[in-house]
Amino acid sequence: MVGADVYQSWEAVYRDNVGWVYQRLFSKVGSRPDAEDLTAEVFLAALRPLRVSATVGEVRSYLAATARTVLANHWRRTLGRELTTLDDDWVEPVAVELGPVPVPDRVVEAERILAALPPNYGMILRLRFLDGLTLKDAAAQMGVTVGNAKVLQHRALKAAARIAERGEG
Repeated sequence: MVGADVYQSWEAVYRDNVGWVYQRLFSKVGSRPDAEDLTAEVFLAALRPLRVSATVGEVRSYLAATARTVLANHWRRTLGRELTTLDDDWVEPVAVELGPVPVPDRVVEAERILAALPPNYGMILRLRFLDGLTLKDAAAQMGVTVGNAKVLQHRALKAAARIAERGEG
């Protein structure tokens, strides 16, 4: 960076911001591959409209807004419905060093919740969100219609949320 106000190059923009963008996205999606893809999508989306001469604060604000949009699009594609609100915790980015991301607690929690669900609910969530299958592929694997898979997924997500809130399992 030149001084503390303006970035010298796109590489400097990327190096200074990739860590916090990735961490924030990972905290929302809980999947390393998804967070990596979404981080790349944020920087690709910001590349054309963002000026390298923008101040550090402007760059971070723009990247935060772009990340919110990218995340909303991700959830719309993944869940098949539009989200109208996202947490506004993107405003103050924190510089972090990339390294191993601790996931065991999340994995244990996810497994606990899945185990507490009826078998067909657990299966649809595993196929869709852990195995990354499309709704159509998950329905085919379960031997149900796509409409039935949508209903199962919706009910399973609601049941999983109730279990997580109550700490059951």
